[in-house]
Amino acid sequence: MKLVFATNNHHKLKEVQKMLPSSIQLLSLKDICCFEEIEETAMTLEGNATLKANYITEKYGYDCFADDTGLEVTSLNGEPGVLSARYAGEYGNSEKNMEKLLNKLAEKTNRNAQFRTAVAFNIKNEKYLFEGICKGQILKKKSGDGGFGYDPIFRPEGYSKSFADMSFEEKNKISHRGIAIQKLVQFLNSL
Repeated sequence: MKLVFATNNHHKLKEVQKMLPSSIQLLSLKDICCFEEIEETAMTLEGNATLKANYITEKYGYDCFADDTGLEVTSLNGEPGVLSARYAGEYGNSEKNMEKLLNKLAEKTNRNAQFRTAVAFNIKNEKYLFEGICKGQILKKKSGDGGFGYDPIFRPEGYSKSFADMSFEEKNKISHRGIAIQKLVQFLNSL
């Protein structure tokens, strides 16, 4: 089975491919020659994931899934949330995003946060949504050089190290994206 994962993020692609059964061939946007920017204009993670999945299904005709992820910090009323990838302005600048978040949390004692992923899946003219949540804390400084995004400053609940200190396999078992993709895989296996 061929499925399009509507992303250009090679880190995400690699993480997700490792979670899927070998019977599923994962195609990226580049693989289907989709080079246009898919606008993420929704105000929710679910909305953005759905926009991306629908765009690929409608324009290219593929069964497709797309995700959107946000880091939601309790003491910042859920910031950066849906704006996580562009929190400091420029899209995908992880260093600046982490710097802004750490600065905003400098005087805060409550460092509770959660990563939340919404996955929109379109297959055979049906649409489905899956969610994954990983609760944890924001560290006071970066730790580790693995992962991407906010991984160096996020320590999942029950662990003594950040996502960036974990192996792919270790992170995927407990991460927000891992949980959402596991739900997607269970659904695929039930078809």
